[in-house]
Amino acid sequence: MNSPENSTPSHARYTVLWLIFFLAVITYLDRLCISAAMPTMAAEFSLSEMQQGMVFSAFTLAYAAFEIPGGWLGDRFGARLALTRVVTWWSAFTALTGAAVGYYSLLTIRFLFGAGEAGAFPNIAKAVSRWFPPSEQGRALSASFIGLAIGSAMTAPIVLTLLEWQHWRWTFLEFGLIGVLWCLAWNRWYRDQPEQHPAINAAELKLIRAESGEPTDHSQPIPWQTIFRNSNMIFIGLMYFAYAYGLYFYITWLPTYLLKARGFSINSTKWFSALPWLVSAVAFAFGGWLTDRIARTGNLKLARCGVGAIGFTSSAIVLIAVAQVKSNLVAALLLALALGLQTMTISAAWSVCLDVGRQYAGIVTGFMNSVGNLGGTVAPLVFGYAVKTFGSWSLPFYIMTAVFILGVPMWLLIDPYRSVIKEK
Repeated sequence: MNSPENSTPSHARYTVLWLIFFLAVITYLDRLCISAAMPTMAAEFSLSEMQQGMVFSAFTLAYAAFEIPGGWLGDRFGARLALTRVVTWWSAFTALTGAAVGYYSLLTIRFLFGAGEAGAFPNIAKAVSRWFPPSEQGRALSASFIGLAIGSAMTAPIVLTLLEWQHWRWTFLEFGLIGVLWCLAWNRWYRDQPEQHPAINAAELKLIRAESGEPTDHSQPIPWQTIFRNSNMIFIGLMYFAYAYGLYFYITWLPTYLLKARGFSINSTKWFSALPWLVSAVAFAFGGWLTDRIARTGNLKLARCGVGAIGFTSSAIVLIAVAQVKSNLVAALLLALALGLQTMTISAAWSVCLDVGRQYAGIVTGFMNSVGNLGGTVAPLVFGYAVKTFGSWSLPFYIMTAVFILGVPMWLLIDPYRSVIKEK
């Protein structure tokens, strides 16, 4: 650690932020690659809409199942080891997606891909809680979500362009190699305790610890029963179920919807698939700033739950318009607005997990993301079933609207002042 006489804080925590930002970019490049490639893959393997939905949901089902163990791994062994394991595993199965020979092999590979990626964002939150004071955590988390948005925005233009030059199999191999490079940088630079890093000085460490306190001893037994009996856990999980349900339309079906339901060309689909994520990059930054700004007034209820409830309600209203509008261009623009209003809530969602989780932030965020990804598992199946059975591209948006409306009271029932280790 640098000399304690230096009264100007160092900026080592911002290097952590850049590493997290690039991790989020890679996460969603790899996750969305299959949605952009799916029309080509579906034609080669003769996949029905329901089979496509099953392939999309195989990832999220595994992701949900392994999310809590992934979060626990970070709580127990630290984010350095946990994220190295996560990224290595998912990068391998991203590359192996290119080796699929049909429907069942694709299902298996995507399931294992989801199992590997589980724990990524809980351990990002863990790193943020370790390296940033609470007053900066919302903005720090928003940086990872901006990375998510940029990675998502890049995917369709990159993948659809690459498919014009090469077979889709090579694209998955190339995307898998990117994560390996990130692992090398992360493992070389990051430390689980800021005190252990030579780039941090006493002034920056004091800034971090003044608000968040000293690191906790994670060798103590985890009070699992107390944590999972806490009502905050239930409301947080159900809130995020609604969030992920809406999100996974954009992750899975958006390019297909634009091509088949709205009749856009391949070239137009590239950019209209990217647009919602570009809007979300701004929304993530705004949401992180907003929740931190309100939190500094001491009103965590408004900073977290108020921001979340307003975002869900606004997005639901716009989705109704998407289902009813006749203009393809207006529909594409409204989809971008709907996702932006939804994603402005994500920093509040992850920040409230840090508020109530504290030293068990990995477990709480893992639980939230696990339940959320059950929503992400259901959404592609519902969308595919509605299209195949009822021939309707509008019905799924009405269902998505209803899910968001049900998520609003879940937001309002969360108590950000109540720790999950307190039973009453």
